Parts: sequence; structure tokens; C-alpha cells
Amino acid sequence: MSPVMSRVVLRRLALAAAASATALAAAPSVASAESAPRSLPLSDPQSGPLASTRSGHLMPLPIPGGESGDHLVVTVSHAGQADGKYELTCHPGGGSHPDAAAACDKLDSGTRWGKDPFAPVPQGSMCTMQYGGPATAHVTGTWAGRPVDARYDRGDGCEIGRWNALVPLLPEVHG
Repeated sequence: MSPVMSRVVLRRLALAAAASATALAAAPSVASAESAPRSLPLSDPQSGPLASTRSGHLMPLPIPGGESGDHLVVTVSHAGQADGKYELTCHPGGGSHPDAAAACDKLDSGTRWGKDPFAPVPQGSMCTMQYGGPATAHVTGTWAGRPVDARYDRGDGCEIGRWNALVPLLPEVHG
């Protein structure tokens, strides 16, 4: 695709996103427990800029200038020597995390529009019945301009995979 064509496609996508956001903001909301926000999975999780994650959770567009505010607090328990509370700042990297540069690189490589790197395992997932040990982690803060509040454990194959996908942000643990 030529550079001119790429700009045209990107401009159209930006206009479509802005129009969608305007339409959603104008839609009336009903306040009840049944009207909790729901994300709708898109048809093909591998295509286009609006691709959904396996769980259907969509991560909103980053707030302009949000990268300078990338700051996470990682609290790890029952993981042996890796237990503790670590701060991670990215762009530029720093904090008390034992491998801040690699953790920031891992998060950067997994951050895509429409994909929440901190999404939970989807309800109803078929997971192997294996136990990865008692380690737990809680990640809070801001990533890509969005709030993060995610909990991790190693109670089954899906949770182990979710944990391992964020190593070295989370420590490598062997159950």
C-alpha cells in the first residue's frame, strides 16, 4: 500500500472512530445493574484495527500524551523470593521493578488498539485443570493512558498462560 493510500485509510479510520465515539456519547444511558457496560466481540479477532481479544474486551484508544504517564504497581505474593511490591514507570523506564526495561518492552510489544493486555480470562473458557502454585499478583496504575486494576493467580492452565504472557512484568514462577 502506498504512503498516500495508508494516510487515507488511517484518516478514514480516525473519522469513523470519532463518529462512533460521538454517537455513543449521545446515546441515552439507563442506570441499572442489568445495563452494566458490555463489550461486543467483533466477528473476526484477527482482522482490522477494531479486532477484539479472545474475551471480547476492547481497550479504548490511548489518551493523547498518555504514554508519559505509564506507571504500574505490581504486588506479588506467595512467589518465594519474588514476593514484594514493585513500581514500574515506562517512557522512560524506571522504578523499583527488578527488570524495568524488559517489563516495559513486554508491555509495549503486547499493547495494540482493541487488545487489553490486562484482560481477565473470559468467562466459560475451557482451561486445563493444572495448578501452577500459590503465587498471586495485583497490578494497578495506568498503562497507555488507561487505568489498570488486574489480579493474577496460577490456579488453572488459562491463568498460568495469562501470567506467563506478562513475564517479566510478573516474575517467572515454577509451580
